[in-house]
Amino acid sequence: MTIWQQLKRRTPLGWLQLRHDRSRLLVALAGIAFADVLMFTQLGFQASIYDSNTRFHRSLNADIVLLSPKAQNLQNLSTFPRRRLLQAQDVPGVIDAHGLYVNTLTWKNPDTRLDATVQLFGFDPDVQVFRLPEVNQQQQILKQVDKVLFDRGSRGPYKGTIAALAKGQTLTTESERRTLIIQGLYSLGASFGSDGTLMASDITFLRQFPRREAGSLSLGLVRLQPSADPDLVAERLRHHLPNDVKVLTRAGYIAFEQAYWRRASPVGVIFGLGTVMAFVVGVVIVYQVLSTDVASHLAEYATFRAMGYRTRFLLGVVFEEALVLASLGFIPGFVLPLGIYAMASKATFLPIAMTAERAIKVFVLTLVMCAASGAIATRRLQAADPAELF
Repeated sequence: MTIWQQLKRRTPLGWLQLRHDRSRLLVALAGIAFADVLMFTQLGFQASIYDSNTRFHRSLNADIVLLSPKAQNLQNLSTFPRRRLLQAQDVPGVIDAHGLYVNTLTWKNPDTRLDATVQLFGFDPDVQVFRLPEVNQQQQILKQVDKVLFDRGSRGPYKGTIAALAKGQTLTTESERRTLIIQGLYSLGASFGSDGTLMASDITFLRQFPRREAGSLSLGLVRLQPSADPDLVAERLRHHLPNDVKVLTRAGYIAFEQAYWRRASPVGVIFGLGTVMAFVVGVVIVYQVLSTDVASHLAEYATFRAMGYRTRFLLGVVFEEALVLASLGFIPGFVLPLGIYAMASKATFLPIAMTAERAIKVFVLTLVMCAASGAIATRRLQAADPAELF
């Protein structure tokens, strides 16, 4: 007889015990769903940190990125000498290298005329440094001094600005007593580190930051020949260039940003701890339910023992209850976060959405949570002594 046939012939005592007291079952499912919602929420917000803060990195048209060794993340890049770009082009496999200026700009919100901060990117408008078709198609605009493109995914009161630009209108605002002309939109999106971004030419960028030296770059974008191995060329660049510049592949640059938000930023740590706490809360809730159930059926368990059933059989009943609770509790725990994600994404302009990977992860955590609670609850089975009962 196969295992499946044995399972089909087995009486589902665990499920029957749970179903016998439906109010207790509903409370248990509500508790598991609550723990799942907490875990989904914490993991969703944590993932949105990594996704939103690396959208810029993924949009770069580069195979290798040069940056200062002092750089911490996109909002704290520091600078390195422009001549490193010329030196990088001496390395076999490199096609070209271009600079990118990055800085935080305080400007007048065109809608409210109040001060707001955005991140300004400055680059040579004759070169496509981004993999953003909307930016590449409008680079002719950027060749005109003081003209910029605005990110329609920016967070804040920019509805009027976006609506006017979408109609083809041109808006004027100012920053540090300098005029800025907004003529065009693109989509990049806000992040935890920045409410929005602007694209400008390198000349416009340096006019906004007159104390910034043209030879001090924020990033160097290196493109390679199609046949070149990025890891191999990056290693050559590390040996070829001085220590005042860090060399990362594109994937390495994304990992560099994620590592900052995962380890150095308190936000990433908080969401990680929140997930652990949600798991612990779930363990406590399920343990209380299973422990109470075992205590209330202790006489029945003792009877099973008197009839000759082994302890392994009794443990199987408890773990069956844990498995049923995990499976049924996960359903509402999965559905509710879909609405929470939608509301949070709309309110914060951050990329928060359910993924299959996260759903599987939380389901596995739910199974582990219920199994751990069941393992703790089985200690009460030791008290199921037939001698005391009869």
